[in-house]
Parts: sequence; C-alpha cells; structure tokens
Amino acid sequence: MSTLTEELIESKTERPREEASAASPQTAAKTSGALSSTERPPRPAWVEIDLAQLGRNFQLIAADKPCEVRLLSVVKDEAYGHGALPTACVALECGAEFLALSTIEEAIALRDRGIKARILLLGDRQETELPWCVAHDLTCCVSEPQIASQLAQLAARAGKHVPVHVKINTGMNRYGVRWTEAAPLIEQILATKSLDLEGVLTHFAQSDETDKTFALLQLARFNEVLRELAERGVLVKLRHLCNSGGFLDLPQAHGDMVRLGILPLGVYPSSVCRRIPGIQPVMSVKARLAAIQQLQPGDTVGYGMRYTAPSSRRIAVLPMGYGDGFPRVRNAGSALVHGRRAPIIGGVAMDALILDITDIPEARLWDEAVLMGRQGGEEISVNEVAKLKGSVSYDVLTGWRARLPRIYLNEPAGK
Repeated sequence: MSTLTEELIESKTERPREEASAASPQTAAKTSGALSSTERPPRPAWVEIDLAQLGRNFQLIAADKPCEVRLLSVVKDEAYGHGALPTACVALECGAEFLALSTIEEAIALRDRGIKARILLLGDRQETELPWCVAHDLTCCVSEPQIASQLAQLAARAGKHVPVHVKINTGMNRYGVRWTEAAPLIEQILATKSLDLEGVLTHFAQSDETDKTFALLQLARFNEVLRELAERGVLVKLRHLCNSGGFLDLPQAHGDMVRLGILPLGVYPSSVCRRIPGIQPVMSVKARLAAIQQLQPGDTVGYGMRYTAPSSRRIAVLPMGYGDGFPRVRNAGSALVHGRRAPIIGGVAMDALILDITDIPEARLWDEAVLMGRQGGEEISVNEVAKLKGSVSYDVLTGWRARLPRIYLNEPAGK
C-alpha cells in the first residue's frame, strides 16, 4: 500500500492500528503513559472494515471483467457505510479509474483529503453548485440544456476544457434526458468549445432480478441513442450502463465502463445474481458483553417488559442499539458469542440490546459478540439483518451510525 494511502486510512481510523482488535476496557486501562487530547477511549461497540478482503474483492472483479472494460468505484454515502476515503484508496490501487459520488460535499471532502482521481458526480446539479465543480475538477452528469450552458460559461471563464457525461433516461424516470430527446442536448454540448462530451450513461431500474425484460428494453433504448450518434459521426469515449447487477448478469451491457458500488464490498445486489467465487463481505459489526444478569422465572426484560423469563436464564447486555443503526426489533434476531447464536430478547433500546446466553455458559463479561459478520463457523449476513429491519442490504450498510467507530484492519493482499 502506498505511503499516501496509509496516511489517509490512518487518519480515518478511530484507534491506532495495533488496537484494531478492539481490546477490552480492562486491557486498555492498563496502558501506561499520558493520553493526548486527540485520543479517544475505545468504545465497546464498533464496525470493522477488512481492507485486505476489500482488495481481494476488487482483484477478483478485475479478473472477472473483460480487460478493456474500465472500472468506476461508487463510494457515495461514505462508501455505503465503509468509509469513502479508505474504500477509494483501495479501489484506485486495484485499478479503478473513476470514483462516483452523489453530493458535491462528498466529492470536495475527498479532494481535501488528497484524492486526485477522476470523480463523477451522479444525479443533477443546481446552478449554484457548478462553480465548485469546475474549481475542484469534478465531472458532472448533465441532462438539462440550461445546466450545460451555465457549465460551459464557467469552464470558459476558468480557461478549462471540462468533460461531461450525458445521462439518458431509458425508463427509470429519475434523472436524465429522455432517450427520444437526447440528440438536441448532445448537439448543444458538441457545439460548446469549453465542454467535452466524454461519456453517455443510463441506469438500470431492475438488473438484479431473474426477469431481465425491462433491463433489456433499457439497453435497447440506450443503443438506439448510440446508433443515432454514430450516424452523426459522434463517437463517445465512455458508454456506461451497468451497476453491480448489470455487471454480473448482463455482459452485453458492459460498454466501456461499469459502475460498481455494493459488489466490491462483498455483498451481492440480490439472491439471484451470478456469483464470483471468493468475494466475501468486508464489514462486520461487533460489541462486547457489557453486563451479565441472572433471571429468575417470571422476570421481565427491558422497556415495555416485552420478554418474560420462562425459567432461570442468563442474559447479557450489548452496549449498542437502534441509536447505532441496529433494527428496533422485539424478541427477534441474534448475535454470535463464542461462535454460537445468542437470541435477542426483549425490545432493542437506543443504546442497549439483550442476549440470552443461557446456552453459552463460557460467555464472560467483555467477551466479543458479532451482530453482523462471522465468528467461528457461524455467520449473520447483512441480508439477515435486512430482514429484521424490513428493508434491503443497502439500507443496513449505510444505516450504521457514525458514533460506531470504524476500525480498519489489514492491507490489501500483495501491497
């Protein structure tokens, strides 16, 4: 890993790397020496990001894709909860040529932290954002004539030749110019000396389901635009359609570049997508047993007394809850303790949830529990947590709150 990458990742790590195994409070208390004002005590609940696995996932994707297809790494929303800066650094070192984000604040934050790679801003920009895009060398998706005109004026004033990507709405009906109306906008951009038509893109509404009918219709509409451009003698450098689902299941839509967000993180966009052997989740969520109680028959647990002990039970408290992003469930779900499932009992509170550890007699105070990830031969997947939440994996990954420290482990293999 390069020195710059190490510095950037270290600056985002909540604790020193040698403490990344989340030492118990007892161990931490024995540490000698004065504490600096910038140090923070280790919280007994945290998110672990395995950078070595992230690197392996990117390498497996690179080996799977055609060599001529470029890779864009989507690191929006802090890289789906994994940390935009560390994820971007690993992606770029593994061959990604572009990064993509949704907000200008996200993009400028990466620029301020030393990221000089190409950044594509997804979605539409309002006019007040455009000067910042030009100043920070951010590539915009364009779908409105007035935005193209304003961007061209700003680029000319700055003495820059600014690349743009035209977003084509092929049926998702969110952002983009309708495929039947794209030609005038593209002609406007081509006639502008300060803008460069670098890319044309669209976005699949349903690429990760078994039925690919609508995805293929979108591909046909996109190709219709490309044919029209070719007839006018216009060659576009970058044609890109595929998200993770499209990359996996629609090789005929790979174009010149694929936009991958969730797949490099080791999570598949659906249960029916093609699998790439070796890709594994990068994120784990963990906490320590902060209290242990002995229940007698008839004792109740937590707010609303949602659980009543049917017999003598041994329970443990984890110091995290829905305030950290865990689903607010009652008597549902589990955590892994000593490689075995401990059921969640009672209602999940803002800062605490309760486990029944009766069948795990070796469990002791401050032992590690896993709420998402592997321990021993067991795993709690992001999809399992999503079912508890009544949502999808994307929501779970991005939903872990910032107050959970992100601990970055390892370095990409071979670095």
